[in-house]
Amino acid sequence: MKSVRIPGPDHPITVEATGGRVVVKSHGKIVADSVRALTLRESDYPPVQYIPREDVDPAMLERTEHATYCPYKGDCSYFDLVVEGSRAENAVWTYENPYPAVADIRNHLAFYPERVDSVEVVPSAV
Repeated sequence: MKSVRIPGPDHPITVEATGGRVVVKSHGKIVADSVRALTLRESDYPPVQYIPREDVDPAMLERTEHATYCPYKGDCSYFDLVVEGSRAENAVWTYENPYPAVADIRNHLAFYPERVDSVEVVPSAV
């Protein structure tokens, strides 16, 4: 049985609209481009950009068998990122049925920054 934990003062998690444009590039190609991204902040980990699936080029994704589990977010699935003939293994992850505390990240994808060229957040013009 998998343990389920609820975010709280000892392990805070917040999900908020990023409030700008998020562009992910790999091998010089735009893989994702969104003004609807969400920023997930978890405990003392670096913030993660979760991009709506519709704003990611599906032709560059290949689902893998790799899977992990987070007691705060749920079961996690992975994709290889295939760009210009190069493959970044398990570079993209998603929680397809996230726990209620982070339900907003459903149908969103996240990228390991070290497996792509860049994950750039461009603030909105005021």
